[in-house]
Amino acid sequence: MSRKHLILPVFLLGAVVGGYIAYNVPLRPPTETGAVEKPSDEPLEAAFNTEDDIIPASKNPIQFDRQEVPSPETPIKKDTALLDAPIIEQLPEFRNGCEVVSLTMLLQYYGIDKNKMELAEEMKKDPTERKESADRIILYWGNPNTGFVGDITGKTKGYGIYNRPLLELLEKYIPSALNLTGRSFDEIERSISDGRPVVVWTTVSFEKPREDQWLTWDSPQGEVRATFQEHAVLLVGYDNDYVYVNDPLSGKKQLKLEKRTFLPSWEALGKQAISYSSAPVADRTR
Repeated sequence: MSRKHLILPVFLLGAVVGGYIAYNVPLRPPTETGAVEKPSDEPLEAAFNTEDDIIPASKNPIQFDRQEVPSPETPIKKDTALLDAPIIEQLPEFRNGCEVVSLTMLLQYYGIDKNKMELAEEMKKDPTERKESADRIILYWGNPNTGFVGDITGKTKGYGIYNRPLLELLEKYIPSALNLTGRSFDEIERSISDGRPVVVWTTVSFEKPREDQWLTWDSPQGEVRATFQEHAVLLVGYDNDYVYVNDPLSGKKQLKLEKRTFLPSWEALGKQAISYSSAPVADRTR
């Protein structure tokens, strides 16, 4: 048989064998989904070589647990901070007005034009009359948790006011007023670090009161435990070992006090502290 006549039978045999193999023997076993697995020697980048393969982040945003990933908006607390708040003296007008005068300094720092006389008039008062025993021990009086107790001028006996009623006055001028009472001192310092001074309650000596310096009396709301060592200042700064306060009684600005003695006095007065959560008119930190 000539070479020319052998070509057609060989061609037909090859076509039949090739078709059988293509139909019955897959080149690579299918995956569980039925798709043919990509050859292992194919470059990884080849699987994502078209724009259709790239999923925009806006369509599938990655969600993070906020407790695990800190928010970039949370400022880092500074090691030291000192605010340039104005100093205002409580004397001679207010022998017992340390709280409202400290609040006046805070408001003026914020940019609000109010003076101590105006704020003392607006401050909430507890009008409960004082009753004493024959040996002049106070038996019944007002509650500093409801308003100012006694005479702010000192012409007659006066005591003071605590955080909650004073916060109400602060809220009148700064809607973002914040009660930090009971918080850790680290949180108080964070407020200073962020440029916000804090009114804090302490003692006139900036030391923890002795046990014999405490007294109790009844009030319309119940028993009140108090000390006439009670004092309030505007906290304006801190570092590792010291705090800095504007003291309305001495008239000293950025008065430097040791933390080791100041903190026990603040804790003894109930860790009272009030400030605000929004930024002041101007940043006066340094």
